[in-house]
Amino acid sequence: MRARRIAGALGAEISGVDLARALAPDEVAELRALLLEHQVIFFRDQPLAPAEFMRFAEYFGEPVEYPMVRGIDGWPKIIEVKKLEHERVAFGGIWHSDTAYLARPPMATLLIARELPPFGGDTLFASMYAAYDALSDGMKRMLAGLRAVNSSKKADASRTREDRIRSAGTGEAEREFVAEHPVVRTHPETGRKALYVNRGHTVRFSGMTEEESAPLLEFLFEHQVRPEFTCRFAWQPGSIAFWDNRCTLHNPVNDYHGYRRVMHRITLAGDVPF
Repeated sequence: MRARRIAGALGAEISGVDLARALAPDEVAELRALLLEHQVIFFRDQPLAPAEFMRFAEYFGEPVEYPMVRGIDGWPKIIEVKKLEHERVAFGGIWHSDTAYLARPPMATLLIARELPPFGGDTLFASMYAAYDALSDGMKRMLAGLRAVNSSKKADASRTREDRIRSAGTGEAEREFVAEHPVVRTHPETGRKALYVNRGHTVRFSGMTEEESAPLLEFLFEHQVRPEFTCRFAWQPGSIAFWDNRCTLHNPVNDYHGYRRVMHRITLAGDVPF
């Protein structure tokens, strides 16, 4: 098994492993260590069937259902992340951390490419370790005591789900999920601190109005996706991205209008951020 870093802040492409077969415990441990080190890891040429994809995910945690969109036939915990030829908005097409509006956001997400456009459709990732570490000591002290309110109904993110909710929405699709989390969270496995707000879901600081919160939040939203904190992944059929949702943001690039892009996603249960 080999890991090749693809950027300075985060991201590594893993080769020398066949994810379609059962993995030995030492292989699982090595992959978990690589995920913790690189924050997002990528695999090529892994055209896993749903059962194989699910088995791989289960080595690392408990797959959970996404509250707003039904899973694919026979696999309620695998959802389609897709944009069709006539659609203009990409599902999740904004910088975000997956379902930060839940009391227990996922610890990780796995995404596999099924159908891709002839160009475009890359995904950007950003390291929230790097974003936190680059803040001044004064800013770190100020953020240390703050908590943020996250909502599933924040307008920019809500718009990215509309097409999928129309085609595969659940009974929970219109419900507003709200959760409050620390602005700086401590990773439960590495002990490192990560900035934990995101443009897609964070609406205000706890105890403050949206208007009062907006200037500082806007600074943090811009800061956390500075180019030097990011990496970019160009998909191929059978590619897999596996990211640590506790210390990264991601954003699919919506630059392939008129073409179809279909991915399958599994999220793994997380804990309460602290």
